[in-house]
Amino acid sequence: MQSSIATSAHLFVRFRQQKLLNLLSILNSLRNRTAVAKRKIEWKVFGLGNKTYEHYNKVAIYVDKRLEELGANRVFELGLGDDDANIEDDFITWKDRFWPAVCDHFGIEGGGEEVLIRQYRLLEQPDVQPDRIYTGEIARLHSIQNQRPPFDAKNPFLAPIKVNRELHKGGGRSCMHIELSIEGSKMRYDAGDHVAMFPVNDKSLVEKLGQLCNADLDTVFSLINTDTDSSKKHPFPCPTTYRTALTHYLEITAIPRTHILKELAEYCTDEKEKELLRSMASISPEGKEKYQSWIQDACRNIVHILEDIKSCRPPIDHVCELLPRLQPRYYSISSSAKLHPTDVHVTAVLVEYKTPTGRINKGVATTYLKNKQPQGSEEVKVPVFIRKSQFRLPTKPETPIIMVGPGTGLAPFRGFIQERQFLRDEGKTVGESILYFGCRKRSEDYIYESELEEWVKKGTLNLKAAFSRDQGKKVYVQHLLEQDADLIWNVIGENKGHFYICGDAKNMAVDVRNILVKILSTKGNMSEADAVQYIKKMEAQKRYSADVWS
Repeated sequence: MQSSIATSAHLFVRFRQQKLLNLLSILNSLRNRTAVAKRKIEWKVFGLGNKTYEHYNKVAIYVDKRLEELGANRVFELGLGDDDANIEDDFITWKDRFWPAVCDHFGIEGGGEEVLIRQYRLLEQPDVQPDRIYTGEIARLHSIQNQRPPFDAKNPFLAPIKVNRELHKGGGRSCMHIELSIEGSKMRYDAGDHVAMFPVNDKSLVEKLGQLCNADLDTVFSLINTDTDSSKKHPFPCPTTYRTALTHYLEITAIPRTHILKELAEYCTDEKEKELLRSMASISPEGKEKYQSWIQDACRNIVHILEDIKSCRPPIDHVCELLPRLQPRYYSISSSAKLHPTDVHVTAVLVEYKTPTGRINKGVATTYLKNKQPQGSEEVKVPVFIRKSQFRLPTKPETPIIMVGPGTGLAPFRGFIQERQFLRDEGKTVGESILYFGCRKRSEDYIYESELEEWVKKGTLNLKAAFSRDQGKKVYVQHLLEQDADLIWNVIGENKGHFYICGDAKNMAVDVRNILVKILSTKGNMSEADAVQYIKKMEAQKRYSADVWS
């Protein structure tokens, strides 16, 4: 009975996930309650979103509301997950109430205590031929050695790094200007697009993790899905070695989710350490608090956890199953293809910080890039692909624009300004380009200073710079925007210009939007509600664009 319940539940979930792919088109076809009644539709929704974005879980909320309006049979309440906080915790809390309700609804007897089941089985392959072993390829075997277009997320292009230079003049932090050659790749880009890079993990961390798991990292293996009907046969390209998997395919520096702690607990020989991991994996208030302080606030990754939980020594294959895939890192392209058709420029701040435990944590991608320095005639390459964006200059060059980009938020606007300078040099009429840029100190982290000043001299750019720590009272781009209320209204209100923002979504972008509402209210004689609607109309017209991250 237990196994049949588990199988039924598994099929039930899988069926619903597949149906979600066509859910919106299905909803559009259900015009009335009669159509819903005929299909005997039952539903429950859990949405994945991020509260730093305006339309938080909008699709999930819409789907839930629409099904209710159509008279479908609700099985369980709407659940919403916030990726800006702890989306896994949100889901687990919802799931723990969801399953009993589903069992009750369908008359299924609960399975009692939860049993952890491995999704993949280990197959060690010492005799596999070397040319059949993946060595870092994303999808196609030997795609690293035999490059052929089209290049995309499953087939990245190995782009030579032509330039990798420091932009900061001091202050102890590092910001890199990197130029990648895409000549011969047939890849095309527009100013405002993103370039994605596949980084690799630090060798010393990989070695340390192997030691903590008592593993021979050069063992060739495959992880094979125990569900033979699944389209996903492996969690990453197999066969490969543990060294390759931990270097190229798995995220070993991320903060582990609670389900990982739950499974690691089973390998603890010390009961106190086992209870600590189990507690942090639970949804109890004490467990959540401990997870927040011991894992999240302390910035512990899988290596740190195994270093500090000394009785926990999981098998390396299970660690490889538990860890998420190492994802490409996206950067706003900081060049224009009009000026640099075969090069892509990237502007990236090196991530490095000391944690409360005294450890030094480093960003995976920026550390990888920092070490990729061209050496004479020897080419240094990184795997990349281009991702198209909606972050675009106006179709008509004469349209005025306002750009707000503190720090590396300047990146896409450097491409915009390059393009507008190129058009001016061709004799075309170009509208006013206003840039609000901010950094800490003019003498330390004022990136691309000489370029910006040159564009100002040529009359291409109207530059407004805020240096937050060059005076007693901190000044940010938000303050400059408030001071320039008349100018901003003239551009976006009277001349139908475009407004762009790039940078921090959590604070800066929210502040800038609020200031814009205030300016529209006062200078445009609007109510606050009308000002908000005005910005939404600008968004619909692609006159208000944001490229932000949290």
